[in-house]
Amino acid sequence: MLLTSVKKLFFGAMLLLALTSQAQVWKPTSASITFKIKHALGATADGSFKGFVGAVVFDPKELSSATIKASIDAKTIDTDLKIRDKTLRSDEYFDVEKYPKITMVSQKFEKGLKENDYVGTFSLTLKKTTKVIKIPFSFVQNGTTAQMKSTFQLNRVEYEIGEKSSLLGDVATISITLNVQQ
Repeated sequence: MLLTSVKKLFFGAMLLLALTSQAQVWKPTSASITFKIKHALGATADGSFKGFVGAVVFDPKELSSATIKASIDAKTIDTDLKIRDKTLRSDEYFDVEKYPKITMVSQKFEKGLKENDYVGTFSLTLKKTTKVIKIPFSFVQNGTTAQMKSTFQLNRVEYEIGEKSSLLGDVATISITLNVQQ
């Protein structure tokens, strides 16, 4: 009886080890997070964020076990205009003192229509608002390195990032490029 229990434990541990060793754990090496939004008189305001921290487990063949958890430092917002950046950091917009992080946590992944294309369902938290959104992205692996790229739109008003305005568009276009290695 004891021998049978030991065998079951051993085979269970081996199975767990085999499943764990197949997971593709990726370490982020660099990240670019940029945005564009329509501004007064047809102009566009561009900016970026820094301070990316993330954990990526992604295998295109095993989407059911993939996970991505990421955050960026809200106070790093940079539009190349100090007065605008100060306004964006204020409580009217990102309120970086009270809400220092913007976070994304994956819920599930699906294969996209083209090769290397995927759609992730994420919980995105901006300020005090968390919404479930779908984000399309590409994942291109080259040996032990890979790149994830995404461009999607986000309605800032839904997250209480400022109010509706005739001078500032509601929808921002977000672009993310994440380079990772195993």
